[in-house]
Amino acid sequence: MHSVQLPDDLSKRLAALAQATKRPKSYFMREALERALGDLEDAYLAETAYENFVKSGEKPIPLEVVEQDLGLAD
Repeated sequence: MHSVQLPDDLSKRLAALAQATKRPKSYFMREALERALGDLEDAYLAETAYENFVKSGEKPIPLEVVEQDLGLAD
């Protein structure tokens, strides 16, 4: 179990949404966290992969070359 201290404005918005939809606040907190966490995972994992690529010293392959190799070039 985790607990989160929300700013008053977010807490009020969450309470209003829960009341209007007759769903528990925890439902919306889980929903918001699942969506945001997916975006954060994508962003941070991409950043880490890019940093590792830069550190590797490997030369990038131009998009045009990749498209040509895959038969996607016009």
